[in-house]
Amino acid sequence: MSLILNADPAMRGQAGYLMLAELKRPWVERFFVYAGRTIPRVKTRLAFADRWGGLKARWGLGRMRYSLLPGLYAAGAPGAESPVFVSANYKMSFDALRSSVAGLDAWILVLDTKGINVWCAAGKGSFGTEELVARLSSLRLGKIVSHRELILPQLGAPGVSAPEVARRSGFRVAWGPVRAADIKAWLAAGKRKDEAMRTVSFALRERMAVAPIEIVHSWPLLLAAIVLGGLYGLPFDEAWLERSLPAAILLLGTVPLGTMLFPALLPWLPSRAFALKGAALGALWALACGLAFRLPPLATLAGLFLAVPATGFLALNFTGSSTFTSQPGALAEVEQGFWPMLVSLIAGLALAAGSRLL
Repeated sequence: MSLILNADPAMRGQAGYLMLAELKRPWVERFFVYAGRTIPRVKTRLAFADRWGGLKARWGLGRMRYSLLPGLYAAGAPGAESPVFVSANYKMSFDALRSSVAGLDAWILVLDTKGINVWCAAGKGSFGTEELVARLSSLRLGKIVSHRELILPQLGAPGVSAPEVARRSGFRVAWGPVRAADIKAWLAAGKRKDEAMRTVSFALRERMAVAPIEIVHSWPLLLAAIVLGGLYGLPFDEAWLERSLPAAILLLGTVPLGTMLFPALLPWLPSRAFALKGAALGALWALACGLAFRLPPLATLAGLFLAVPATGFLALNFTGSSTFTSQPGALAEVEQGFWPMLVSLIAGLALAAGSRLL
């Protein structure tokens, strides 16, 4: 379902429903009629609610519902010659775009990416040629603007064939800068990108921004660490806590290592493979715990074999968030790393049981 309200009486019931629904959105300033359509005009200044919603989405709270209806939106007072920017219906992507065009008169064409951001949706195909062409046809954008140019984010390039879009819709694709924040500078430069505008970065701030959702998703490992730590201390006697605590701390520590320390140190950790980078952190942590708690050699070895796949697995998850890897590269690493991690996990459990029996 698209959000562009048509004045056609046949659409009045549906349009009225959509209008009422969208009027409740605080980021919609008002509606206006243009070329026979009733189109929502959005605010270009983010409010506290927008930032709070983005923060919650970072922590996985309501993440799957953090989206908006696809369709055509307006920023400022656009007309027939105004530029058309294309975005995803993931609200954080939409917010980044609308806040970056403050002061401009522009159209914002939102594609149905199933609530996924531009980059990931391009890899999955939902920010793609088919969706873009179909959206242009259903919205009859050619009746709203007199030019035939669409400005797409550079990160959407993996999913969109510019020649195919031009052939099927008549609209030419212009690739904008990587970051929405550079749009005004890009326009001022005559739509020419300097090296910074075309470079995809993954600096410390960007790496740590994706850490919260990884922490939330790691709760099964936290639970497993507590359970395994408790089992290692059996039987329940006066020394149970003394035996369980070091094991639990060793295993629990792999979660902050794999979700927080790993992204912070990503560029400096050895190897190109994320799983091996994480495994290196896990190995160092297990050896440090062995020395700190004066664990027997067999127990230290068990901790090593358990920590390595845990931190390796958590690090491997970042292949979907990082610009360091491609989609085929991430898939290859998952296929290559699965069995070694599984074997290491089984070996660690066996060594842990053996260290308690001997």
